Amino acid sequence: MKKFTLLPTMIFVLIFATNLYAQEEEETGESPLEISGSVDLYYKYDLSGKENIGTSFANEQNSVSIGMIDVALSKEIGKASFVGEVSFGPRGQSLSIPNAGADNNSFHIQNLYASYAFTEQISLTAGYMGTFVGYEVISPTGNFNYSTSYMFTNGPFQNAGIKLDYAISDRFAVMVGLFNDWNVYLDDNGVSDFGAQIYFSPMEGWDAYLNFITGSPSGTEIDLTTGFQVTDEFYLGLNAADRSLNDDIAAESGLFGFSGVALYPQYAFSESFSLGFRAEYFDEKDVVVSDVTVYEGSSYTAFTISGNVKSGPLTFIPEIRLDSSGSDNFLDSDENLTKSATQVLMAVVYAF
Repeated sequence: MKKFTLLPTMIFVLIFATNLYAQEEEETGESPLEISGSVDLYYKYDLSGKENIGTSFANEQNSVSIGMIDVALSKEIGKASFVGEVSFGPRGQSLSIPNAGADNNSFHIQNLYASYAFTEQISLTAGYMGTFVGYEVISPTGNFNYSTSYMFTNGPFQNAGIKLDYAISDRFAVMVGLFNDWNVYLDDNGVSDFGAQIYFSPMEGWDAYLNFITGSPSGTEIDLTTGFQVTDEFYLGLNAADRSLNDDIAAESGLFGFSGVALYPQYAFSESFSLGFRAEYFDEKDVVVSDVTVYEGSSYTAFTISGNVKSGPLTFIPEIRLDSSGSDNFLDSDENLTKSATQVLMAVVYAF
């Protein structure tokens, strides 16, 4: 009999303890630990039978290949919060973080930063952060297309440093920060870059970001990223960027400047199927030292059509991409240089 009489008491104690914890959580502003992330894989075939298009991530030819498993932890307690994100696999290691080590493996922290909100409008963040520059991101869940643009590949991936965000209103905000040079969590030159961002929303459904970062040796990049939800079904995005750097530094480091623009129209035919198009023009800048051209830049035009077929957290992405260049930068099936390349791709992305 004692077992049965104790059961209601135990249930009551459990309910009481749960309610007490919920009240404490509400009073302290503490949120539960959130876990999110993704896994992805793909198959790509270039019609020449060669690896041709030199943008990030989807580069393996005629192979079922892995992207990465990405896991992010985040928590907010009162005015303080943190994000820690790690990734395992080529997309999140050697292909996105340049300090590759043994067996082409690398340091695999995507994000590791903490924030403090002084007010609802002003916050300070320090750590290693995914870049604020550009339209596309490393995680495949943040992009409509699976393959990436030339501007993404040649811009920053991560910025380590400290930044101050000020949301002046719902439609206007600014950010300023001091950072290490691009993509390094430890900079031998110390904090060398200054970055800034202006956010503005001209009307409901239209967001725009004007980004600026400058430092040595990576140079200066000015970037405009904007997107407009024209109707419930039709979305239009735009990315334009210009990067410049000292020619002597460019010649020594192998880097180069560029200008580019990409248009991203997308149409949702239903909740489970959308079709998107990326049209990009990308122009590398020549590197000239003492009136001698040490690097002659090339121009590229790339057209990518991608479908997004969704089933809950799973997205299937069939894609076809046609790239052309002003120079012979690709190979045909006979390994002769040519000015164009075409690839088809199928990717699977699962978000959690």
